Amino acid sequence: MTETRPALLAIFELGGYPNFMPLYQRLGFDATLVNSLRRARNWLKKQRPEVIVAEYNFQSDFRDRSSNLETLMAILQKMPEVRLIAFYQPHQQMRFDALRERFPNIVGLAYPITEATLETILKTLVAGGTRQA
Repeated sequence: MTETRPALLAIFELGGYPNFMPLYQRLGFDATLVNSLRRARNWLKKQRPEVIVAEYNFQSDFRDRSSNLETLMAILQKMPEVRLIAFYQPHQQMRFDALRERFPNIVGLAYPITEATLETILKTLVAGGTRQA
């Protein structure tokens, strides 16, 4: 009998942090990496991950939203069991907190992201722990 591994979707748009794919695989995830929200949206039409790891990208020039994550959150409202970990720049803390007021299930990690911190959060989320950080 084959055990199914939990799916993890990593959305790597901007970068600026290490490649965590080896960590995801070591923790037993069936990890997929995409480099755009458009590709993530297409992937989510076919798959339902346990966890999504994405970057928060505030953009003052977005016409109808303030960040890239709002599009993702619209999708995830239909998938309340999916956990989202978002990496954000410390200077964007206030804007990120405003997003979390609207979507409180986002777990935030400020840069610099360490493998140890991310590993702890992933283990907690998968074990059914809190979604708040």
